[in-house]
Amino acid sequence: MAQTCIKLAAGPRVAYLGPRGTFSEEIALSFYRGVDGEFTPYASIDAVIRAVADGEAAEGIVPVENSLDGSVNITLDTLAHEVDLSIVREIVRPIRHNLLARDDTRHVNVVLSHPQALAQCRQYLRRHYPDAELVAVESTAAAAYQVASGAKHHAAIGSARAAQLYGLKVTATDIQDNPLNSTRFIVLAQGAVRPEGAKVKTSLICQINGEKPGSLHDILGEFARRQVNLTKIESRPARTGLGFYIFFLDAEGSLEEEHVRDAVAAVRAKSLWFKSLGSYPVSVVEPE
Repeated sequence: MAQTCIKLAAGPRVAYLGPRGTFSEEIALSFYRGVDGEFTPYASIDAVIRAVADGEAAEGIVPVENSLDGSVNITLDTLAHEVDLSIVREIVRPIRHNLLARDDTRHVNVVLSHPQALAQCRQYLRRHYPDAELVAVESTAAAAYQVASGAKHHAAIGSARAAQLYGLKVTATDIQDNPLNSTRFIVLAQGAVRPEGAKVKTSLICQINGEKPGSLHDILGEFARRQVNLTKIESRPARTGLGFYIFFLDAEGSLEEEHVRDAVAAVRAKSLWFKSLGSYPVSVVEPE
């Protein structure tokens, strides 16, 4: 499938998970409206992140967590182990899933979409298409493209924009299992930013001595003593052996605030390995 850039004007290149019609593209079009630059779709989350790390793009937009299906592990693992990038912005977007099909489709035997989209619509699919084969593809837009290309008795889960782009009919709207379904997207860049705005987060990754009793309690206590609220704590394999883990921590506030900076410094001192992903503003983008 051809990957088409959306040229705005001379300016920075923004990478996103393509092809056109993904929720990542909708985020880019909404958030960067009026900004000079070029939007470039990439075939995978890993490719988006590496485009920023290699200097092909100034910024990259990737999903990091969904309210129903949890974290996007490829995003977390690549940031932790394979690149040295900063989070410069977080964008939260409510997700509205739709069932898309060709006009001549009368029966649906196969439903395609991104694995997380399929998971987020599990109850709907069980009720309406219990015998359909569920096929995971690299993105919701790729699913729409495949259905539009002529596959018989196929449908896709995707956005209304994907239906418009690929000439499909929206046969059902808002099919996600939970009306509060939202996804956190992060914008990555090579350098940190000075965050501005009413809501700011700081993210870090650390590895602690798991053989020492209370080691995680000691880390968390550094935030509690300084009244720094943690909004997320998640462990992932450290890739150094079975039973060894790293922790992703999201904290409210900026590294420019003394109590946040002191807490992070104390965690760094107690960690076997540490990486800061920076401080960044958080915003919410509503679907159009």
